[in-house]
Amino acid sequence: MSSPGITSMFTNFTKLCKGLALVLVVGHLLVQFVPATVPYLALIPARTIPFGWNLITSGYFELSVHGVVISTVSLLFMGKFLEPVWGSKEFLKFIFVVNFLTYLCVFVTAIALYYITRLEIYLYMPFAGFHGVLAGLLVGIKQIIPDQEVLLVKIKAKWLPSITLVLSIASSFFTLNSAAYLPTLIFGTYMGWLYLRYFQRRTETKLRGDPSDDFAFSTFFPELLRPIIDPIASIFHRMLCGRSNATSEDHGYTTSGAPLPGSDSAEASRRRERGARALEERLATERLVPPRNKEELQSDALDSV
Repeated sequence: MSSPGITSMFTNFTKLCKGLALVLVVGHLLVQFVPATVPYLALIPARTIPFGWNLITSGYFELSVHGVVISTVSLLFMGKFLEPVWGSKEFLKFIFVVNFLTYLCVFVTAIALYYITRLEIYLYMPFAGFHGVLAGLLVGIKQIIPDQEVLLVKIKAKWLPSITLVLSIASSFFTLNSAAYLPTLIFGTYMGWLYLRYFQRRTETKLRGDPSDDFAFSTFFPELLRPIIDPIASIFHRMLCGRSNATSEDHGYTTSGAPLPGSDSAEASRRRERGARALEERLATERLVPPRNKEELQSDALDSV
């Protein structure tokens, strides 16, 4: 007989995530029973100019059964962590923005590869799937619970995006259709980080982004490589995000991401309160932690927030 904690682990999914999961399932069934809809819904670079809407629709259905199962389950579980912290509106906005930007980058990359190689496969290969958004959501998990160990695998959450990309790149050498999913995963990870780093609005402070050193681009890489990555990342940071720096300075941050005097205390307090509320709700719903350990876990979680 299963315990209430284990049972609640597989329940209590948010309504928004259930609705999005239903969209993924319906989308998969649609393309399976009506294959003629694929050219109109999937991203096919040669047809994107007249069918521009597929930059949006391509992310909301899967072409394979295992793809829709993985996407649906991953969305439901990651949504349980992220939606209570971000809010439903911001969670949905994140999914829409990351999905659109990811497939826009995939489209531009496919066109560029065609002109470089003159291989028409890049023009007519159908790109579809929710895995780009899932890669972005993993970045969100890295942000809010970086030091939390993932159940079963015992890996800290901050390494999940990096491990996912490494495994995907490694598997691409042994699979024939890697071009259909690898660019989406890479761009989904980067667009998720870019949005959270510079553009996500924090409702409690009205600030944008997360300028902390713990969420820098180099944190996706091992410590050994960070001295090499940081100077390169800073160049693109100044080239592409100078305007975001100015905004951060206006709201209490320097261009290096450090808080200005007087801003750190209030911001840290707000973040801790928000993390405490999210943790409290999680413990109340899942009941996975014995009462005598809740205070200890809450203290650890607040330190990571």
